[in-house]
Amino acid sequence: MVMATIGLVMLIACSNVANLLLVRADARQHELSIRAALGAGRRRIARELLFESVVLGLIGGALGSAVAYGGLRLLAAIGPADLPRLNEVSLDVRSLAFTLILSVLSALFFGSFPAFKYAGGRRRIALLSTNRTASASRERHRSRNLLVVAQVAMAVVLLVSAFLMIRTFYALLSVDPGFADAPHLQTMRISIPTDLVSDPRMVERLQNNILDKLTMIPGVTSAGFADAAPMQGIEPNWDQVRVEGQSYQHDDPPLRLFNYVAPGYFHTAGTSMIAGREFTWDEVYGLRNVAVVSENFARETWGSPSVAIGKRIRQFSNMPWKEVIGVVQDVRHNGVDEKAPAIVYWPSMMDDPYAAHTIDARRAVTFVVRSNRAGSENFLNQVQQAVWSVNESLPLASVQTMQEIYSQSLARTSFTLVMLAIAGTMALALGIIGIYGVISYTVSQRTREIGIRLALGAQRRELKWMFVRSGLMLTGLGALLGLIAASGLMQLIKSLLFGISPVDPLTYVAVPFALVASAAIASYLPARRASQVNPVEALKVD
Repeated sequence: MVMATIGLVMLIACSNVANLLLVRADARQHELSIRAALGAGRRRIARELLFESVVLGLIGGALGSAVAYGGLRLLAAIGPADLPRLNEVSLDVRSLAFTLILSVLSALFFGSFPAFKYAGGRRRIALLSTNRTASASRERHRSRNLLVVAQVAMAVVLLVSAFLMIRTFYALLSVDPGFADAPHLQTMRISIPTDLVSDPRMVERLQNNILDKLTMIPGVTSAGFADAAPMQGIEPNWDQVRVEGQSYQHDDPPLRLFNYVAPGYFHTAGTSMIAGREFTWDEVYGLRNVAVVSENFARETWGSPSVAIGKRIRQFSNMPWKEVIGVVQDVRHNGVDEKAPAIVYWPSMMDDPYAAHTIDARRAVTFVVRSNRAGSENFLNQVQQAVWSVNESLPLASVQTMQEIYSQSLARTSFTLVMLAIAGTMALALGIIGIYGVISYTVSQRTREIGIRLALGAQRRELKWMFVRSGLMLTGLGALLGLIAASGLMQLIKSLLFGISPVDPLTYVAVPFALVASAAIASYLPARRASQVNPVEALKVD
């Protein structure tokens, strides 16, 4: 997506350069015709025009490299920390060589348009046709107008992409992730190895004691732990879940995500109970056959959360049925940009489903602590002391607030959004510059005609509207073509969108409106200058 965006911006920029080169060569048409009449050959004129184009391309490439150097340092500073090798991105010799080659090739390619057009055999005809009464012909403006239309069309495609990504980002922000008040939710990872505590029951007791100590810290309202917290990037457990009373084709029930949670975890995380209740410590230590499921699991399996209470599920056909005692809201376990998986929550300690007559306790768990002091240095020191007061051999890992985890899950989307916003801004600016340049040049070429119209009684307001209308027609045509292209392109990248249709009506109305409004302003400025022309002075213009 980003590479395609960069390519579109480059095409818009090159179209702008080609337009400016055509305008510059057109302004020198009389000069070139005189030189041709005095004996300058076609190759010599073409070579001079191409040389000038290459010099301008090299200057532009040098300035662009300088801007790119500063831009890379800025992007490295604001980019996501988990983006692979972001800090290694730099302008090396290969990058500069590529920039040099690209600048030269672009200059030669787009500089060839005016070179072939104005170094050809028609240059003498141009000399004969250039006089005081000549105005710019339609044929002389056609190529520039086509380039402006192409610029606008590409700008529309880029702006639609950027606007859809912005809408996607805000749609992601509005998604309920399955936890509440993330800035006040402290998380940490604690692992209890077998050589430290071998008995699974003692592991659970140790974790329970840690919870008791954490809740005694001033400002802590609740605490809990789970096998994994949402969006931590920990590889989830997936396995089949069988529902009592249901048969499965080929005896193959669907896979569900497993999580193992302790009593109080849902309350601490802010995960709402839709129906039923959480686990209790009596159920955990008593190895009761109970389970909690997510809302989407309950609706998919039994139709509604309330009906799920009292139903029974199990992992294997040789293990006892477990009663569903609660249904919790859906949790975006893998990130807000992915669909919430159907989750089965088992108690943090239970009979080992893989080995008979053994107990399984989760040795590596994520503790969550709710406090308005979460993230502060003093609070983290107190958390560390609370853990060490239970066992001084237990280190804390992955110490983060839930807000930090949440922000990291959106970091890549945010970074892509920044890149698209920069590209969209550049596309809009280049499009406006192209329109302004064409209208300004048209005004300068029609100065004498403007003077005649004013002398014959034309109203200045009519002259303004004439030039503004010309700019709006070019923009409107380009916007229409751009919308058609964008509607097709967005179907290819719809997998990157979230909660937004690839043909979102707001986007397809707002983008052309913004571009047309900008083009109206860009057209009005030279039109206003044209309306202020003194008829007497205008009639003296060659």
